[in-house]
Amino acid sequence: MRLPPLLLSTLLLATGLAACDPQRIEKLEEGLSTEADVRKQFGDPATVTEKADGSKLMAYPRQPEGDTNYLITIGADGKMSSLRQLLTPANFARVQPGQSQTEVRALLGPPAKTHQYALKPDEEIWDWRFRDGQARKVFSVTFGPDRAVLRSAIGDDPREAYPGG
Repeated sequence: MRLPPLLLSTLLLATGLAACDPQRIEKLEEGLSTEADVRKQFGDPATVTEKADGSKLMAYPRQPEGDTNYLITIGADGKMSSLRQLLTPANFARVQPGQSQTEVRALLGPPAKTHQYALKPDEEIWDWRFRDGQARKVFSVTFGPDRAVLRSAIGDDPREAYPGG
């Protein structure tokens, strides 16, 4: 299968950005780095949420092709107070039946993929790609007709089992 040049360059850029993240993170220090330092290393965030206390949540998702989603908090003092990778076993365990899509997105960041199955049109599945050691995995959350979590599961990334398709 031959990819169109624009799609290929986009995939290479996304993969390259994710590969550089450890070097970017290494240049930042909680309590010392400023928002300008974060933007210099990571660029503009996908979203910025301003909190009532004056802090900001800056989202740097690496989905759909990457296997991380970062959330960087800038305190009211303008300094980075935390840099977290959201796609972790601890966060997956926090996803519970009954939670809303908004709550799940706040825990994990935007999904790599959303889909529905024809035989279950009232359900929607969100997938996040992540790594478990060297293994590529997918964390899936199924939402019911009320857009609340029904269940979640972890499986192998189908791109590993069926490369190219």
